[in-house]
Amino acid sequence: MSSQLLHTPEGVRDIYGDECARKRMVENRILEVFQRYGYQTIETPTFEFFDIFSKDRGSVASREMFKFFDRENNTLVLRPDMTPAIARCVAKYHMEETMPLHLCYLGQTFTNTTNYQGRLKECTQTGAECILDGSADADAQMIAMVIEALVASGLTDFQVEIGQVEFFRGLAEEAGMDAETAETLRELIERKNYFGVEEVLAGWKLEAPLKELFLRLPELFGSIEKIAYAKNMTKNPRALAALARLEEVYHLLELYGFSDFISLDLGMLNKYQYYTGIIFKAYTYGSGDYLVNGGRYDKLLEQFGKKAPAVGFVILVDSLMLALSRQHVALPVTSVSAVVLYEEAARERAIRLTSSLQRAGNAVISERYQTEKSLSSYEAYAERFHAAKVYYLSDTASGKVFDTMTKTWSEMP
Repeated sequence: MSSQLLHTPEGVRDIYGDECARKRMVENRILEVFQRYGYQTIETPTFEFFDIFSKDRGSVASREMFKFFDRENNTLVLRPDMTPAIARCVAKYHMEETMPLHLCYLGQTFTNTTNYQGRLKECTQTGAECILDGSADADAQMIAMVIEALVASGLTDFQVEIGQVEFFRGLAEEAGMDAETAETLRELIERKNYFGVEEVLAGWKLEAPLKELFLRLPELFGSIEKIAYAKNMTKNPRALAALARLEEVYHLLELYGFSDFISLDLGMLNKYQYYTGIIFKAYTYGSGDYLVNGGRYDKLLEQFGKKAPAVGFVILVDSLMLALSRQHVALPVTSVSAVVLYEEAARERAIRLTSSLQRAGNAVISERYQTEKSLSSYEAYAERFHAAKVYYLSDTASGKVFDTMTKTWSEMP
């Protein structure tokens, strides 16, 4: 039993040492980008009422949530998704607000699933939400923030794919499809299953241009020219408005200077029900799935009693760290600058030296010398923490310094 207590349950892990320091560094770099854009941090509870994350509001199925009960027998869940929790919070504290809100966060989410090998059940997520701004400018700003955040993390080789869920919904509306057929077709297009799409369409009488457009949706990704092709294949007002919005967002991102990071994908059709317009994902090599997921969700806050357009995204920090590691992106970590080692007679002098180094901005470990240990063990100790120097004070007046780079001792001045 004592051995079992040293291990963690399936789906969670300890992060410590340099790995933890690198993760904190990346998180701080990302949050700094958000704050430069004027976004304010928000924290929501780790657990909430189950109904906050219902099918129409959340991104996680009920069976994949960690559920438990409080003393009043209310069903609670560990937070599986950030966006519904923030929507609930905004509706509670900003019900009368009419000006845009810019919020960002960093926290843990929990999903009770074993469907994906290697997928953690507890994940770190950071992201941003822009509430009460329904413009294409807000959509473009979100994607610009994603790009800047990923660059700030150290990533250089990545792509942000942008889609438009309203385009597909407009085509399905034009075809007169029922909800079940439209959902089946959406899943097939999302998976780029050409033969499955063809099989579903075989049972529907559609005009030739509309049928061809459905058949070609899985391959309509890449450059802005794909939008021009799609415009010529439909006259549905809803679909055309979606294309116009996508085109406007793309041109705004050109103004940001980020077009090299962008590709368009009319076959990107997110399964989450709360998305209502622009959607996007970021990918890179070294990670088996997307790093970023986001989009516009203009109807979500209405479910909490506040009518407000909104757009946001989440960065999967653990997936990002995996990609950075596999791409060998250097994230130099200097957790400790120096070790001050002292004998009892030099205690006062050691405290003054430590305080002086710390006030100068250094991270310093101060340790009383244990006589049963050798100086060489303290040298190795300092090297494990990447400390540049070991200051050894043996009495009130003298001392010496060990340089971990040259492996040499010298007298203190």
